Amino acid sequence: MRIGVVTFPGSLDDRDAQRAIRLAGAEPVALWHGTHDLMGVDAIVLPGGFSYGDYLRCGAIAARSPIMAEVIDAANSGMPVLGICNGFQILVEAHLLPGGLIRNDHGDFIRRDQRLRVESTDSAWTNGFELGQEITIPLKNGEGGFIADEATLDRLEGEGLVAFRYLDVNPNGSLRDIAGLRNERGNVVGLMPHPEHAVEPGFGPNTPQAMRSGVDGLTFFTSVLKQSVLN
Repeated sequence: MRIGVVTFPGSLDDRDAQRAIRLAGAEPVALWHGTHDLMGVDAIVLPGGFSYGDYLRCGAIAARSPIMAEVIDAANSGMPVLGICNGFQILVEAHLLPGGLIRNDHGDFIRRDQRLRVESTDSAWTNGFELGQEITIPLKNGEGGFIADEATLDRLEGEGLVAFRYLDVNPNGSLRDIAGLRNERGNVVGLMPHPEHAVEPGFGPNTPQAMRSGVDGLTFFTSVLKQSVLN
């Protein structure tokens, strides 16, 4: 399976996403924001970072990059697309996921290992988890507060489109503790925490078993491989 990782000006976790894809057993393919070529990939990752310096609104300019026309068409045709942190912001700005993401309610950039609860396994990127499973994924953001109107929030809850929810602490003021979403079809997932930073023993979050041994993030990338095999 070939999974494309789009690099925008200001991306800084694109290489980490490529490494995670490789560790999961797929082939990472570097994609450039300024082209219209998806290079025949089977899935796409929009990585974390500060695309276009977070000017205007986080992800707003990147969502209008040339390659996003192809990403939107591919997503609407059913291709798996994962947006991580800034990638989640891009998905929202591209209207592939609802709501918005605003500055953290405490006003500070936050960096921590964050516990999450898996709220949906009905997606290409979460099918390897158990419903209700508690995982730990690194988080780093300054504008990660998820917002939406009450009607949209009720719809997300009612249709099972909340993919992940913050546990123990709400790090950024996200409404209803929402950490990530999926779309109705289940091929598009966005979340603020960074699964690509929890894919290899020795470099992930601490666990009760050992320091830096957490690899919960790897399941995102093996899930999409599993989905590809089933299809």
